[in-house]
Amino acid sequence: MATAPVLADAPGRTPAHRDRADLVVLAVEAALLAAAVGVGIVLNARGVGLYADAAPLYATWRPHAGWGTPAALLVAVVVLAWGVRWARTARWGALLAAGWLASVAWTLSLALVDGWSAGLTRRLTVQAEYLHEVPGVGDVAGLLAGFTGRILDFQPDSWSTHTAGHPPGALLLFVWLDRVGLGGGTVAGLACVLVGATVAVSVPVTLRALGAPDAARAVVPFLVLLPGAVWVGASADGIFAGVVAAGLALLVVRGPVTALLGGVLLGFALYLSYGFVLVGVLALAVLALRPAARLRALLAGAAGVAAVGAAFTLAGFRWWEGYELVVSRYYQGWGAERPYAYWIWANLAALLLCAGPVLGPALRRAVSGVVAAARTGWRRAALATGVRAAGPVVLLPLAAAVAVAGADLSGLSKAEVERIWLPFAVWLLVAAALLPAGARRWWLAGQAATALAVNHLLWTVS
Repeated sequence: MATAPVLADAPGRTPAHRDRADLVVLAVEAALLAAAVGVGIVLNARGVGLYADAAPLYATWRPHAGWGTPAALLVAVVVLAWGVRWARTARWGALLAAGWLASVAWTLSLALVDGWSAGLTRRLTVQAEYLHEVPGVGDVAGLLAGFTGRILDFQPDSWSTHTAGHPPGALLLFVWLDRVGLGGGTVAGLACVLVGATVAVSVPVTLRALGAPDAARAVVPFLVLLPGAVWVGASADGIFAGVVAAGLALLVVRGPVTALLGGVLLGFALYLSYGFVLVGVLALAVLALRPAARLRALLAGAAGVAAVGAAFTLAGFRWWEGYELVVSRYYQGWGAERPYAYWIWANLAALLLCAGPVLGPALRRAVSGVVAAARTGWRRAALATGVRAAGPVVLLPLAAAVAVAGADLSGLSKAEVERIWLPFAVWLLVAAALLPAGARRWWLAGQAATALAVNHLLWTVS
């Protein structure tokens, strides 16, 4: 992308200076990760309630390999050897299809490092997960009307951990699958993979609609070799990421009808996770960057969100009541013991392992772009260097960073953010399009190596 490097760094910075700055940021990332692991080991040894054996990740140390190992290596080699160059010249439809298929292959391969049963089929069937509750759901109306009464713990019919910690939309997804004859752990795990992989389509589509076609092509390989795919396959947060990304894409791709559908998806996302209130920051950024008809899209999207909210409320579930109770439930369990003083910064190390080492250097360039634009005046910068094309590549990652900061500071995201923040991590990676074209393959190799190291050294838990 020709214009991005001009925007992404302050005037007068040479390529050598920029490369050194990237290396400094990479060193900071390594120090943060080392500190989070080291302090986590010490705190676990002292019996502090981290409830994460391989802190900062919710996992256990367990080096292993499986028949997914060669498949994952093959996908990584293909993307690195041919995917980066092909993404620049391929037909748009073919690129999106190939991106989704490659993302599915990458995610499935990583899951199968743990084996078909342990890595996929049984991931969502344990007591803490949604599938544990599906057999006991009679009718949807009764589920919604009585949902809040079962959120608090230490009562005979309290919901399992993940069900209680989310609005009822998350459980409904798996209930609906079961009702149409697609029940069980295998289908649920595959649904997480197939829907989660759609971020490799939705994010580029959004960028292209916002006038950044070169960036849209550049980010596809980074979305394919997403280290967070370790948790997409298989956790419900993979589905959540796909729903959020699709909703944001629909806000901008065409007219008010698609914006309305986007609002419906984003409204439903509010009933997948209480934390998705923060997606509003991304939605506003997307609408602000929309080339035309912003007000119409805003009104249509808001109508879609309101319609979903009204439907759930009329059916008996009041979102605000659920949120108040889930905060209480959070402090009935591990949330009360996990130390805020550790997780407030160790969460960022977990995010780093989810988004990959490219995160810091990419965000550095996005921040530099905002600083440079502020110095010269945003309008003047647009005329001089083509900021219109690079704007989404700068503003969307920064909007995602604001959302992550809000979640982190809230104290309601202590640990397990490597999967919980997946819907934001994929938008952070948009900034990877700001990296020099010649360096992207090396950064992608680091992304793939991160995912392979995490998946083979640790036994991750959904």
